[in-house]
Amino acid sequence: MRVDFGYDGAGFAGWAAQPGLRTVESELAAAWATVLRTPPPKLTTAGRTDAGVHARGAVAHLDVDRSAYDDLPGRSDRTPDAAAVTRLNGVLPQDIRVRAVHEAPEGFDARFSATSRRYSYRLADGWADPTRRGDTVSWRKPLDVDAMHEAANALVGLNDFAAFCKRREGATTVRTLLRYDWTRDDDGVLVATVIADAFCHSMVRSLVGVVVPVGEGRQPRYWPGRNSLRGNGIQRSW
Repeated sequence: MRVDFGYDGAGFAGWAAQPGLRTVESELAAAWATVLRTPPPKLTTAGRTDAGVHARGAVAHLDVDRSAYDDLPGRSDRTPDAAAVTRLNGVLPQDIRVRAVHEAPEGFDARFSATSRRYSYRLADGWADPTRRGDTVSWRKPLDVDAMHEAANALVGLNDFAAFCKRREGATTVRTLLRYDWTRDDDGVLVATVIADAFCHSMVRSLVGVVVPVGEGRQPRYWPGRNSLRGNGIQRSW
C-alpha cells in the first residue's frame, strides 16, 4: 500500500524508529497495527527526515494483511482506502495526518521509485512572525539574498557532497542537486528551495549553512562551490 501523509516534525526525533524516542515511523507503524489488529508493519519512506523537520508531501509504502485491510469499512459503504484514512487519523496524534491510502502498482517502492525530493528552508533576517516559529529560523544579521542565490546555484549538478553529509559506513555521498535557489517571500522571509535525486544525512541543513556566510558578506559568492566541492573527482562546469 502507498500512504501519503504529512507531519509537524517539532515533536519528533526524525523519521526513523529509535529506542526510547518518539519518531514518525514508530507512530505511523503503531497506528497501522491498531487499525489492522496486526503486528506493526515495516514502513519504507521516500525521505528519512532529521529531528525537527516537517513534511507536507511524505510518501511511504508497506505490506498489509489483505483480509484485515478489506474489513476496515465494516458495515459502512466506504472503500477500504477511505476507511483506512479515517481510521488512521482517528488513532494518530494530531501532528501526523494521513492524506491518502491506496494500493500501489506492482514494483512500487517509496524510496527507489521516487525521482526527486524537495525541501524548503526559511530564514527571517527581519521581523519574525511568532506563529511561524516552528518552521522559520530567526537570523540576527541582514542577509543578501542575491548573493546567497548565486552561491547556491554554483552547487547544482552531479557532485560528491561528502563535505555536506554525516558519514555512514558504506554509503555514497554522490548526489545530483537539481535545484538550489533563494528568494524572499511577500513577508520578506528568505526561502531556500532545494531539490535533488536524493539527500544524505544532514545535507539540506549543511547546504543552507554554507551559503549564510556569503549572505552576511563574510565570504565571496564563489566560496561554497570552490571550497566544499574541491577535489571530489567529478567533472563540473563553473
